[in-house]
Amino acid sequence: QVQLVESGGGSVQAGGSLRLSCAASGSISRINAMGWYRQAPGKQRELVAFIRSSGSTNFADSVKGRFTISRDSAKNTVYLKMNSVKPEDTAVYYCSADLIRVGVPVSYTYWGQGTQVTVSP
Repeated sequence: QVQLVESGGGSVQAGGSLRLSCAASGSISRINAMGWYRQAPGKQRELVAFIRSSGSTNFADSVKGRFTISRDSAKNTVYLKMNSVKPEDTAVYYCSADLIRVGVPVSYTYWGQGTQVTVSP
């Protein structure tokens, strides 16, 4: 089995910073990419950022220049540093990983349980 465990969510004032972490564990052979999605009340889940095994990254336009994503491959962990946060960043943030399990020939996407981020004006 594979588990993704997020941490670091909470409440912050607008303009502040927050760092989210997500650690993948289990029978993992290879991680192709890890990333973060978010879902605000009444809205669809949307991509925030992801990082590939090559180190290349992609960001949603709404967070470019404010958020950074990084990874520690040895720990199967991905981080999302959120700077200059805005009230519209308020959402449940979900970690995802596209990975290959030991003994399984194809990759699947796994999800964490989500962590709440609340930004007050």
